[in-house]
Amino acid sequence: MRRLPVAFALLAALFAAVSPAAERPASLLPKPAVDAPRATASGQQTTVLAGGCFWGIQAVFQHVKGVTNAVSGYAGGGASTAEYETVSTGSTGHAESVKITYDPSQISYGELLRVFFSVAHDPTQLNRQGPDEGTQYRSAIFYANDEQKRIAEAYIAQLDRAKTFSRPIVTQVAPLKAFYPAEAYHQDYAARHPDSPYIAFNDLPKVDHLRELFPDLYKSQRSSAQEGK
Repeated sequence: MRRLPVAFALLAALFAAVSPAAERPASLLPKPAVDAPRATASGQQTTVLAGGCFWGIQAVFQHVKGVTNAVSGYAGGGASTAEYETVSTGSTGHAESVKITYDPSQISYGELLRVFFSVAHDPTQLNRQGPDEGTQYRSAIFYANDEQKRIAEAYIAQLDRAKTFSRPIVTQVAPLKAFYPAEAYHQDYAARHPDSPYIAFNDLPKVDHLRELFPDLYKSQRSSAQEGK
């Protein structure tokens, strides 16, 4: 639906009618039992996360303290198909993803995952998210190293054991082979189009939820996405 021009706010109600209800944890998710310690000095690390339309994932993490950059793009497929219209066919292996650059002295990898599972998306929806359907909208963590893989798999197991969600978590944990930034018009999309019915209904509530659940991590000033990084 979001590929077509949206002319009427009434479409937001249509999204609600045709989309499966988002799974929300009964309470604030627990901290990861397995995590990397906060670094003692400032630095930069990256991770790539996917959970539905990249507009919403980018919007959430642009408001997380310690995140210095968030770029919408594609991961999981090859360079020749890393282009929006092709990815939208669902046949490329790509997922709409966001490359997150963060300072590990301000926020840990596990804390980023806690935000990801709590407010950024519904990790129990298979190959879809809200009104968007297809493998390009799957829930995925593309890890950059063995430590990220260990923390991600341990946290998913921890949440499943605790039955935090009423349905199983279907998030894919896969090695990051490459990340391809999306077209310029996708960058900062939610911030630039807050009146879009799609954004107002699907993405701005995620940012509100972040502010409510994680007041110590929330920042009001967003980071500008730098295409190509």
